[in-house]
Amino acid sequence: MNPQQVSAPGTDPYFPDHGDTRYRVHRYELDLDYRPVSNRLSGSARLSALAGPAPLADIALDLAAFRVQRVLLDGRTVRYTHRAGKLRIRPREALAPGTAFTVEVHYSGNPKPVRSPWGGLGWEELTDGALVASQPVGAPSWYPCNDRPADKASYRVSITAPSPYTVVVGGRLLTRTTRASSTTWVYEQPAPTSTYLVTVSLGKYTAVPLTSPDVADGRHPPVPQTAYLPARLLSEFTEDFARQPRMMQFFQEVFGPYPFGEYAVVVADEELDVPVEAQGLATFGTNHLDGARTSERLIAHELAHQWFGNSVSVADWQHIWLNEGFAKYAEWLWSEHVGDRPAAAHAAAAHQLLAALPQDLRPADPGKKLLFDDRLYQRGALTVHALRCALGEDAFFRMLKDWTSSHRHGAVRTADFTAHAQQYAPEPLDELFAGWLREPSLPSLPHPTGPHRPANQQVKPLSQG
Repeated sequence: MNPQQVSAPGTDPYFPDHGDTRYRVHRYELDLDYRPVSNRLSGSARLSALAGPAPLADIALDLAAFRVQRVLLDGRTVRYTHRAGKLRIRPREALAPGTAFTVEVHYSGNPKPVRSPWGGLGWEELTDGALVASQPVGAPSWYPCNDRPADKASYRVSITAPSPYTVVVGGRLLTRTTRASSTTWVYEQPAPTSTYLVTVSLGKYTAVPLTSPDVADGRHPPVPQTAYLPARLLSEFTEDFARQPRMMQFFQEVFGPYPFGEYAVVVADEELDVPVEAQGLATFGTNHLDGARTSERLIAHELAHQWFGNSVSVADWQHIWLNEGFAKYAEWLWSEHVGDRPAAAHAAAAHQLLAALPQDLRPADPGKKLLFDDRLYQRGALTVHALRCALGEDAFFRMLKDWTSSHRHGAVRTADFTAHAQQYAPEPLDELFAGWLREPSLPSLPHPTGPHRPANQQVKPLSQG
């Protein structure tokens, strides 16, 4: 392989201490054992990687405060240091540019969330079980990794736990093997995956297949969908998630084919502030169920992230509006599709809300402190709506599908998107993007300038006209 093929974008300006741009990981194999009662995690992580275009004198991995028992480089023990969240490995000789190498780390300890301005991130011990919510930099809380969203890799994750517990990981379940009182669950995620999007949920859950034959239309193969939840919540769940199969079909119509092999939903036996997206999986809390579909917009939001954020990922966190703006707009599209409020009405409400709030956020570079500010979500969605108004319906939805197709399983920046969108516009979009993304002051509410459906006409899947 040409070393230039693994050249990486620069250090993330928001998290310069995370990740190493001098090499790329293409495969993780995690073999772990977890004991919920003692919150004890032990095992090994094997990383297959490729050095970049310069000699590699040391290899830096992100890993929280575990006890590291042994580190191997290409099967041989090697010197290392582990402090301040960095595991630094010292090869006997610098690795030549483009060299393929493997690192194997054996470690153990009590996993806990890593500190951040937004609270604890990563591995979280629950009342009876555990879950992982790593966005943006919580992955090192449970495994050694090159923690940067642009460094995407495939994963095989094997976790052994007491048999009463179900272990769910994003990807396809390969095997489930019970020996004595423990069960080993092995999952495979072949699609390139950012470190923060690898998740684990462990609890006493019932598995429920989500099927709805009436949504099949022959245009897209059915996506296997499974839910894992406490059995006592089955009645509420059945009502709240009843329309997810239809939602999957609709999003495939407007965003393009679902980018992964399957989709899972976990309802953790705990209240959560917000749901959490991961590769091929979303985690909700018990508070998101009420049997009245109150949280259906969140179901749409997390599902949309499979296209926007998970398959098409940000190269670094400065560009997070590309994840959250499109996921928020997907909520509005779903609302429009099922005959509730049209997207234009959602846009007007969001604009009114933002107009009453401080005007100090630039979505294209919000700064670390405002990374998860609700204004970024709303303003990102308004940017998408403004683009829809400028392009018109046909061009806008062609643009969306082509974006998810051309950047499938890749990493992007705002400049990539603005250049892509310009190809579908008869006039320059510089002023639109400058106003909505780069200036703090809120532009005027967008209105259609090209061919556009009436505000009260819902978006329909192409197969339905």
